[in-house]
Amino acid sequence: MAKTRVEIVQDNLVTYLASAPAAAALLPGDMPLTPHTSLTAAQALALFQDQVTTRLLDVAARELRKTNQSFYTISSAGHENNAVLGELLRLNDPCFLHYRSGGLMMARSRQLPGSNRILDNVRSFCASADDPISGGRHKVWGSRPLWVPPQTSTIASHLPKAYGMAYALRRARRLGMKNGLSADSIVLCSFGDASANHATALTGINAARYAVRRGGDVPVVFLCEDNGIGISTETPRNWIHDNFSALPHLHYVELAGTMDEIWDGAAAAIEHCRRTRSPVFLHLHTVRLWGHAGTDVETSYRPLEEVEAIEARDPLLANARQLIELGAATPTALQKIVHDVQARIDAACVEVTNRPKLTCVTEIVRPLAPYDEKAIRATSRSQVAAAERAAAFGEQLPEKSTAPLKRTMAAHINAALTDEMLRFPEISLFGEDVGRKGGVYGVTTGLQKKFGPHRVTDTLLDETTILGLAQGAGTAGLLPMPEIQYLAYIHNALDQLRGEACSLQYFSNDQFANPMVVRVQGLAYQKGFGGHFHNDNSIGALRDIPGLLLAVPSRGDDAAMMLRGLVATARACGRVAVFLEPIALYHERDLLADGDNQWLFDYPTPDKLLLPGEVGVYYERAKDILIVSYGNGLRLSLRAARQLEGKGIHARVLDVRWLNPLPFDAIKRHATECKRVLVADECRATGGGIADTVISALAESGYGKPLGSVRAVDSYVPLAAAANLVLISDTQIADAAAKLCR
Repeated sequence: MAKTRVEIVQDNLVTYLASAPAAAALLPGDMPLTPHTSLTAAQALALFQDQVTTRLLDVAARELRKTNQSFYTISSAGHENNAVLGELLRLNDPCFLHYRSGGLMMARSRQLPGSNRILDNVRSFCASADDPISGGRHKVWGSRPLWVPPQTSTIASHLPKAYGMAYALRRARRLGMKNGLSADSIVLCSFGDASANHATALTGINAARYAVRRGGDVPVVFLCEDNGIGISTETPRNWIHDNFSALPHLHYVELAGTMDEIWDGAAAAIEHCRRTRSPVFLHLHTVRLWGHAGTDVETSYRPLEEVEAIEARDPLLANARQLIELGAATPTALQKIVHDVQARIDAACVEVTNRPKLTCVTEIVRPLAPYDEKAIRATSRSQVAAAERAAAFGEQLPEKSTAPLKRTMAAHINAALTDEMLRFPEISLFGEDVGRKGGVYGVTTGLQKKFGPHRVTDTLLDETTILGLAQGAGTAGLLPMPEIQYLAYIHNALDQLRGEACSLQYFSNDQFANPMVVRVQGLAYQKGFGGHFHNDNSIGALRDIPGLLLAVPSRGDDAAMMLRGLVATARACGRVAVFLEPIALYHERDLLADGDNQWLFDYPTPDKLLLPGEVGVYYERAKDILIVSYGNGLRLSLRAARQLEGKGIHARVLDVRWLNPLPFDAIKRHATECKRVLVADECRATGGGIADTVISALAESGYGKPLGSVRAVDSYVPLAAAANLVLISDTQIADAAAKLCR
């Protein structure tokens, strides 16, 4: 039977070690490997063992896959020289790692006394429930003691948060955050040459350069592991060099060859980053052995001669040859390393394949959305001194205000942000135009003057950067409150929430968290102004994100209390939350008629908050029909309820407030007390809002009474009066309710 490419590469190393002649004399362990490097013989030998370890683990993963005991076969074979970075970095330099950074992870693990890197890795690719980082949820490089937050990225979507963490380090240090990092910690982020073309990679690198240009600290090493191919598509020759070597505010270093040839250049790059607190692009040439993954037949798109030429550049083979020829080790010593490592891996495989996997849904989802109400309420009880509040608010505290313009939703949110930033100094607010301008709608007016530009910051105009900064800041121990200027804009960066931020607690088994409250200005009803980019009524993509808290206020006092609840939940439980603020309600004062001022509410004192599941109920004694709504739809539903009264129909109106997770218990309780249910959903009919979910949940629960909905048309929102034709109205709600009652 023909040998596989894995077997051929392995045999090349075994054959060489069996036939190589030993050097005439051995180097002392503390001697440099060559006159041109500071890498000692002992360090080189330890690195070789790290490289052998990751290589043989890759082989084991593929062998176990044959019997369906391993579930991940993307290997680090050919990339093992990244172990040099693992040796040079400190354990308090956070690392966001590419899936081919196995050598780096092995060298880093060796620095931690008591670490069992072989057993841990076998647990990971075998999806063992006792995998110490993910608990069997995914094969990831990650470790809490090693400061390696797990990444599931395959397209460099982790670069923005690596930038964000590097940028946030100085702020966290000034606040004395106890995150285990030191004053000169730096961040490393590794990725592949193909991924370097992805928008998120370019975003992270651009954001770091931009921040330095603006005078900020961004101590991050972007490690591009360049093997010249992405799955089956070749990277053009010199593409990485030509694209990144001459960018301003980015120190470029290019390295290739054996361990000693990489060592000093990598050390200098790390030292430059640590000393200047500025970004470095470290271009490391590697090769890719054995295709993209275990199922990839490389010879289907690469000539055999090319595959063999790449295999001849195997870094383990080159490093073994150098160690032996320079007298750092004998062939027998290297053979013993291979034998001993293989024996440990074999033992670990036997142990792990007999260990339990995840078998319980409750355990699988446990770290997805941690929620501890007792801790949240304890967090919310933290109050600031009266004198401090008085100094921040000036002449009049917001709860004492009687002026109508000071009691709108925008004013309530502004006051709540002030209170929360006074209460928690780790809160920072940032986004497009939030600082000097005070936001497009004036919601953040005056906050930069109160708290300074380091806490209220104008960012560049890129939502991926904004959410990447939030993730990095949250992981560093801060509590970020980024603003996305319009709901439509978040779609440009949605994977930063879905694939990255909301997955961190899940894939780290709740060992890492990136708490944040993302303020998003959105929804429609702006009287025809702005078109669909400023009137986006599609929230389905947000509701689809596992673990995301999604809240939509309908009135000013609720907005203040819900915002406090989200801040307390994020701080106490590490959660990611989106606070979707209805733009059309920011400055709304009236309910039933112009000038009635019935949509102005008193500011709730700072001790009051609302938590997920706590809904708003209007006309609770009414039982003819329950109208379920949220956001702009609540105000429309209350107007519709008044119209229905004239027809002798008494409607109860429920403001669900929380759209993910939906408060099903409250909805079912009120639905049971009423004769029928109508959902007034301002979002698009097919999957844009909550109507389909509410109606199906009630139907499946055996509700058995009439159900209906009013939903917006499946269309972008047009300009001018045409907008009214695709959005729901109070008249439509009233007519649908009356019809349902008939």
